[in-house]
Amino acid sequence: MANVTIYSTKTCPYCVQAKQLLDRKGISYTEIFVDEDDLMRTKMIELSGRRTVPQIFINEQAIGGCDDLYTLERSGELDRLLQS
Repeated sequence: MANVTIYSTKTCPYCVQAKQLLDRKGISYTEIFVDEDDLMRTKMIELSGRRTVPQIFINEQAIGGCDDLYTLERSGELDRLLQS
């Protein structure tokens, strides 16, 4: 099963939506709250090139945010990435 990491904040509705999709699919993930840790926020920006949350990584590959996750789901590509 894939290694999934989500950089998020506690008040972000898009973070909630992304986690709900992964929960429905039975996918476990590591969540890193960047609103509590400036070093982790800096790391997220360095890894993803983006400042917004959520930033989602599958097997250390940046896939983007919530909209990107749902786009992958609609195309069927998300299941392939999660099984790698």
